[in-house]
Amino acid sequence: MIPSKNFRTDIALEIAESLFDESGQEIPGVEMITEQDEQMGITVTWVKVTSQAGEAAMGRPMGNYVTLESQSMKENDPAVHEEITKILSRKLGKLHNLTENSSILVIGLGNRYVTPDALGPQVCDKLLVTRHLQGETPIEVSGQLRCVSAIAPGVMGITGIETAETVKGIAERISPDLIIAIDALASRKTSRVNATIQISDTGVSPGAGMGNKRTPLNEETVGVPVIAIGVPTVVDAATLVNDTIERLLGAMSNAVMDIPEGANIFGMMDSLQEDERYALIRELLDPYTGNMFVTPKEVDAVITRLAGIIAGCLNIALHPGITQADVNRYLN
Repeated sequence: MIPSKNFRTDIALEIAESLFDESGQEIPGVEMITEQDEQMGITVTWVKVTSQAGEAAMGRPMGNYVTLESQSMKENDPAVHEEITKILSRKLGKLHNLTENSSILVIGLGNRYVTPDALGPQVCDKLLVTRHLQGETPIEVSGQLRCVSAIAPGVMGITGIETAETVKGIAERISPDLIIAIDALASRKTSRVNATIQISDTGVSPGAGMGNKRTPLNEETVGVPVIAIGVPTVVDAATLVNDTIERLLGAMSNAVMDIPEGANIFGMMDSLQEDERYALIRELLDPYTGNMFVTPKEVDAVITRLAGIIAGCLNIALHPGITQADVNRYLN
C-alpha cells in the first residue's frame, strides 16, 4: 500500500497534516503555527522542519515552509488579492535578510506554452527588473530599487538542458546574493488547487509532485541560497477520484442508515484507510489514465491573476521604494 505521505504533492503542509492525522500527536522535529484572517478568508500556516527526524518524517529538507490559503485567490477579488500580496511580501522578508546592495535573480520555472505550467514565466513578465539600470538611475530613486534580474529558462523537454545547469551557469556569471524560483506545483487536495501559495527557503525540485523529479535547485546545486514560491495548479486523477469517493461515502452514510443491507456494504467500503483507498484507485485507473493530471477549465484567467499576485509581492519585497499603490498603478 502507498503511505498517505506519498500522495503526489509538493505542499509541505499537506504532508505535515497527513503525519499529524496518522500519529494523533506532534511529530518530532516538525512545528506548525497557523494564523487566520476570518474577515478576508485567509489562512497562513508556517511549517518548520527543525531536525533530521523531522526531515525523515516529512521527506523534505530542514527549513521553513509558509503556506497561504484563500479561495478568493482564484477569483477576481482585488481587495483580497491586495491583502495576500502584503502578507506574502512580509513573509518573504522573514525568510531572507536583504541589504540595500543585494542582487536577486528570479527564475520562472515551467513551460509558458502549457497554461497550468506557465506561472513562472508569467511572473517574470510582470517583474520590475533593474539590473540593466544599475549606475544609471536618477539620484531621486537611489536606494529605492535593488538589483533584480529575471529569466524563464524553459523546460528540459524543449531546451534539452537541465534547468539547474542553466541557473548555475547564470549564477556563476552574475553572482546574485539570492535566487527566487517560481514554479507550478501539484496538490494533494482539490480544494487547494489555484487557492494556495507556498514559500520555502529550501529550494525546489522541479516536477517532483508530478513524479517527474529533476535536479533540485538549492544552495548545494547552484551555490546561492534559493527561495521557492509555488502554486498548486494541478491535482492527479487518482487524488480527484479519491476525494470524490470520500464525499460519496459521506452521502451514502446518510442514505443507507435505514437499510441494513446497504449499511453492511457501506461499512466494507468505509473500512478502507485513505491511503489504502488511494492505492486501490491508482491501481484501477492506471491502465486508463496513466499519469494524468487535472486542472480547472478557467485556468487561463486564474494563472494570470496568480502571476500578478506573486509579481506584486516580489516587486514590493525586493524594492524598498515600491509600495502597493505603485504595484496597482504601474506594474500590472
